[in-house]
Amino acid sequence: MLTFEDDVPAGRGMAPGAMLGLQSVADAQRLAGAMPPARPLTGMPLAAKQAEAPAALRRVNVADKRIINGQTDVNQLVPFKYKWAWQKYLDSCANHWMPQEINMNRDIALWKDPKGLTDDERRIIKRNLGFFVTADSLAANNIVLGTYRHITAPECRQYLLRQAFEEAIHTHAYQYIVESLGLDESEIFNAYNEVESIRAKDVFLIPFIETLTDQNFVTGTPENDQKLLKSLIVFSCMMEGLFFYVGFTQILAMGRQNKMTGAAEQYQYILRDESMHCNFGIDLVNQLKMENPHLWTPAFREEIRELFKQAVELEYRYAEDTMPRGVLGLNAPMFKGYLRFIANRRCQQIGIDPLFSNEDNPFPWMSEMIDLKKERNFFETRVIEYQTGGALSWD
Repeated sequence: MLTFEDDVPAGRGMAPGAMLGLQSVADAQRLAGAMPPARPLTGMPLAAKQAEAPAALRRVNVADKRIINGQTDVNQLVPFKYKWAWQKYLDSCANHWMPQEINMNRDIALWKDPKGLTDDERRIIKRNLGFFVTADSLAANNIVLGTYRHITAPECRQYLLRQAFEEAIHTHAYQYIVESLGLDESEIFNAYNEVESIRAKDVFLIPFIETLTDQNFVTGTPENDQKLLKSLIVFSCMMEGLFFYVGFTQILAMGRQNKMTGAAEQYQYILRDESMHCNFGIDLVNQLKMENPHLWTPAFREEIRELFKQAVELEYRYAEDTMPRGVLGLNAPMFKGYLRFIANRRCQQIGIDPLFSNEDNPFPWMSEMIDLKKERNFFETRVIEYQTGGALSWD
């Protein structure tokens, strides 16, 4: 499980609904259908397959496997080379959960009580849901329509499939909260087109999605391989590893005060999942760097540093928008140091010098939230640890 202690341009002119250029399911199917697979059945480029047909009969040599631009058969999961990816897949499966398992009755009663929550608390909840209901859909699009087809390590692809499913569960969870509270669905789900602080974060992400989902984009050149590496860093370290943390902290702080406990429980499960996504992404980035050291140039590292600075600023603007006044014992300025602290950790985890000096974690309890394993205690109806199936221990 990832903890902070582990070693290791916004545009306003985009038309509503134009993100990813997908206006309908038909558009998505058309795009997916137009995309070539990462590799033919042998795992080799078509021209090489035709020129070296006997090679298709050879069994996979584990030493030949690569994160990108691999020539081995992507359909053969074993022999394992990236055992860390397979273990993360197993860990994710063992921590399965579903939104309907969480009782929302107390949240519903509190939300309906005119005196149950302050206006500032209600603003936090609606802004949070407005960002998250579409953020995980963007992450899933990036995986399914982009990243997956460029990764040639089957073990990593296996985890990406699980991650995509978890993104669907998260979107389901936010929808479940929206429906339970009786919120205006059109308002919440369209917030990424209407609320500037939400929209700015999504607009920051869109170019990196569009790069990988472009049907004409292929890896194999230093320029394109760097684009892929950049996208992996943006989504693992900046989206899942930074953009989610103001919202997580706010809702979990509310739960710590015995408010919106059902929503807070779901956010805690989601935080655990996203921490694993971030951890996997960082491992993927570092493995890709190890296999392709020529990509990790000083100019590239400086570009990544600038992206981190932009991400910190965008998430801080979101903190200011969601908390124009102090609430829940929190205020926006507290998050400036927190976001810089997180950015420093993410930079260190991928081999970049920290961006900000003398930043500490003002919310040490958040690390505890990330690390807590959860399982439903059916006799006491409280959260202690959560696992499923054969991974469950009844000792």
